[in-house]
Amino acid sequence: MDYRRTYRSAAVTFVDLVGRVPADRLDGPGLGDWSLRALIGHTLSSALVQVPTVLGTPTAPVNVAAPEGYFAFVRDVPAEVYAAALAASEVDAHDSAASIDDAGALAGRATQALAAVGDDDVVSTPVGGMRVRDWLPTRTFELVVHGTDVALAADVPVEFDPAAASEATLLAAKIAVALGDGPVVLRALTGRASLPGTFSVV
Repeated sequence: MDYRRTYRSAAVTFVDLVGRVPADRLDGPGLGDWSLRALIGHTLSSALVQVPTVLGTPTAPVNVAAPEGYFAFVRDVPAEVYAAALAASEVDAHDSAASIDDAGALAGRATQALAAVGDDDVVSTPVGGMRVRDWLPTRTFELVVHGTDVALAADVPVEFDPAAASEATLLAAKIAVALGDGPVVLRALTGRASLPGTFSVV
């Protein structure tokens, strides 16, 4: 799977989706306590805005060696650190919501930054050093997962490229395994059992 192509494809699909969200829906429900506007802002920030900064900050050594390790790391931090990160994310979501009209330009800057780095370059991410080829799929995951959230909240159809959807789904399964929930997910996917109502890999 070409992680560069899936990221670019997911970014294009998300930008198109944002452009089709009715303006009168933006201040309505989005996800959890977030309005739709804040949800879009969070996605723009996490999946587009931060990409040039991260890719432009080389570092060493590798602290997280796989995409699923990114999310497993976040789950494993102390509760107060996790709470502070969530609070900061909420503030950032509201701040980035002002960039909705610039979604296309943000995607352009992100993909340009991606073209300037190598697969094995190590960059500084929020969880430490990661190879570009390991970190970028976590951004594609954000675009696909939150893109689906946005589409449902706005009642606007969206269809991500099958390769991008496959990459995101596979990463979700790998996160489950990394968190020790692999058997639970496998049984659910094969019709043996249902997932608990509050189950999530993120």
